[in-house]
Order: sequence, then structure tokens, then C-alpha cells
Amino acid sequence: MGRVEGKVAFITGAARGQGRSHAVKLASEGADIIAVDLCHNVDSITYAMATPEDLEETARLVEKEGRRIVTVQADVRIAEQMRAAAKQGIDELGKIDIVVAQAGVAGMRGEPQVAAWSDTVDINLVGTINAVQAALPYLNEGASIIATGSTAALMDVSKKDQPGKDLGGAAYVFSKRALTHFIHDLATHLAPRGIRANVLHPTNCNTDMLQSETMYKSFRPDLEHPTRADAEPVFSVQQAMKIPYIEVEDSSNMVLFLASEESRYVTGMQMRVDGGGYLKWYDHHL
Repeated sequence: MGRVEGKVAFITGAARGQGRSHAVKLASEGADIIAVDLCHNVDSITYAMATPEDLEETARLVEKEGRRIVTVQADVRIAEQMRAAAKQGIDELGKIDIVVAQAGVAGMRGEPQVAAWSDTVDINLVGTINAVQAALPYLNEGASIIATGSTAALMDVSKKDQPGKDLGGAAYVFSKRALTHFIHDLATHLAPRGIRANVLHPTNCNTDMLQSETMYKSFRPDLEHPTRADAEPVFSVQQAMKIPYIEVEDSSNMVLFLASEESRYVTGMQMRVDGGGYLKWYDHHL
């Protein structure tokens, strides 16, 4: 217990799913939380976003762990809103030690497709940049930045047919790949300051995003109205291990490691929690 005792974490996409899990996990180990989420739908994205009630539930769960939390409804696409969210958190909690840029959407099957492309890139890539850069002025030596990529960013999609071939799906892969370059270069330049930056790459994760008709159709385009039972056997295409997906706790365990002093010399890394998904695509190389 207490692996991040006394630290403050700035987390986007914190209302549900992996973001909520990260907030609760870090709180259980001693961190206070600045929890940010949009809390309303995005027109081009075909599954429901988190709600204000979801963000309230995250606050309840963090407070249950005995930690303080500041909740902010804000749009990661808008830099000024991210700066205001960080400032609000600083005003109430005094500092930021950990940044978890978790907010993201899957634009697969989004309509109109050009809007799905733009919204996916703006949320996943621009939103990550906005969140990180809003917190940067407050970070000191020992701080940790963690951005959420995806196993999709690591796949050689030119070799095999994969779910999400439409424009929104292509935006998902592009945005997750691009943010890895951003974090790599940022880590290089922040290392002399003692600030670490890493990317977490989860495979399919058992969240509302995965368990949606949008994703079922992406994995089972042969069916008009696929169900969870139809799609889940196909989810395993992305993992070498015999699993359809990981749980949010699996991602949060890596976030906790990267946020804690246990990883004090770990930076610029692409940390995979992918059930061996990378192994299915690439031969060994250093």
C-alpha cells in the first residue's frame, strides 16, 4: 500500500472504464485525483460516451478510498479547457505529479466518416497533447506522464485484414501511432529534468467501448446485428494468449507501476498489456 502516497494524478477520460479504474487504483495507493471527462456524446461516434453521473461515481469510489478528488467536465480537444482543468486541480490539491492521458474514442463505423476521422484524431491525439501540455508547467523532477495508446498502433495492418477499415477506424490507428511519437520525443527532452513519459498499449479491454454494437460490427462485419456472443470469439484475433480481452485492472496495474517510484528509471517506453498481441505481428528484434 502507499506506492503513490501523497501524489496528485491528473487523469482524463476518468468517468468510466480504464480512466475510472486508474483513478481508483491510484487513490487506493495514496494519490489524490483530478478527474476530467467530457460527459456528453460526440455526434460522429456511434456508441454512448460517459455521463455526469459516471463522473460522480468515480468521485464516490475515490473518496471511498479516503482520498480527495476534483472533478471537471471538460473537452480534451480544447487546449484552454485542459489548462483550466489543470489549474482548478492545482488550486484545490496544490500540485500535479502524475499525468494519465486516458481519454479516447474508437471512430470505427462513425458517420459522417470525415467527422469520425476528425473527432477521433482530435480526441485521441490532440487531446493527449493538450492534457499533457496543460500539466507540463506544474511538473517537477520525479513526475510521470502516461499516455494510452493501443495494440492497434503496433499492428502491421498492411499484412492482414483487421477490424475498422473505414475512415474512423483508420483514424484510430493513426492517432494512437502518432501519440507514441509525441511521447517518445517528449520523454527524450524531459529526461534531463527527471520527468518520465511512457505509453501504455492495452489490447481489447473489457469496457463500454469494446462492449458496444459498433465494435461487434467491426469484428463481425458478416452479420447485420451481431451480439456480444457473436463477437467475443473473434476478439481473440488480436491476442496470442487465449483471451478475448483484458480487464481494466490489468491496465491500471501498469499505470500504477509507471506512476510509482518503482519505475523511476523507466522512460520513453512502449509498455504493452496486450496478451501477447505484438507477438502475432512481428519477429524478435531489439
